[in-house]
Amino acid sequence: MDQALNRPAGNLRSIYAMLLAVSLFSLMDTAMKLLSEHYPAMQVAALRCLTSLPLVLAYVAWRGAFGSMLRIRWSMHLLRTVLGIAMLALFAFGLQTLSLAEAYTIFFIAPALITALSVLFLKERVNLARWLAIVVGMVGVLVVLRPSGAGFFTLGGLAILGAATMYAVSAIAARILARSDRSEHMVLWLMLMMSLGATALAAPGWVPLRASDTLILCGLAVSGFLGQLAITEAFGSGEASKVAPFEYAALAWGVGFDWLLWHTLPDRYTMLGAAIIIGSGIYLIRHESGHAEAEHP
Repeated sequence: MDQALNRPAGNLRSIYAMLLAVSLFSLMDTAMKLLSEHYPAMQVAALRCLTSLPLVLAYVAWRGAFGSMLRIRWSMHLLRTVLGIAMLALFAFGLQTLSLAEAYTIFFIAPALITALSVLFLKERVNLARWLAIVVGMVGVLVVLRPSGAGFFTLGGLAILGAATMYAVSAIAARILARSDRSEHMVLWLMLMMSLGATALAAPGWVPLRASDTLILCGLAVSGFLGQLAITEAFGSGEASKVAPFEYAALAWGVGFDWLLWHTLPDRYTMLGAAIIIGSGIYLIRHESGHAEAEHP
């Protein structure tokens, strides 16, 4: 009874945490887009990791997790590193030509991809209604990528779609890894390995950093780190089905930053595709919640 009474308060706190996380990640993505105008995509990926690494190290030390940091599943951490580097590089590449709103709209397909991949890797059951929602979500992505004309399947759009796919596979890997490894170790090794890997890949074409980008790099570090803590709090203290839909608030932030910094607004294809993708995503979340309540009355 007490748990049921406390759930609304916990959900409200989690919703606030999710809204904070979305705003912080939007700031981080804005910083990445600004950097992508001057630096190669792989270098932007490396900078995203390198700037946050000191904060992650301080956090892990505060949590007292260094003592057992070598007792991990190395193969799974390496897999997540490869996926993470590819995701960041593809996302940074896509931001070179797409607005934040367009990029977010395509990336919103990730929850549907995670659901589909859970069947293959986690042996979860997905019924016909959920498969239909996944298909509808993919239709929404096609709308954003443009159903006609020269804009059909642009490199930028395909890069964001690839980033969403990498993110979905990484999320499945994280679920598997969480069965044996501490969350602090997952964050630490992912950021450390990605920093080393992305920097090594970016080194041949590394562009010297400009002093004028110092503030952007600081913002990239702080927003990415605090955003991760906020989203962890959001899903840790509230019901995922109540919290996850607020992640779509990123589209509003994207539209705002697009207008403020680049004086652009999403076109009708982007808005229509966003409506389709968000609708299918919310259905999947609600369906999962109803399914769980039916199994655990």
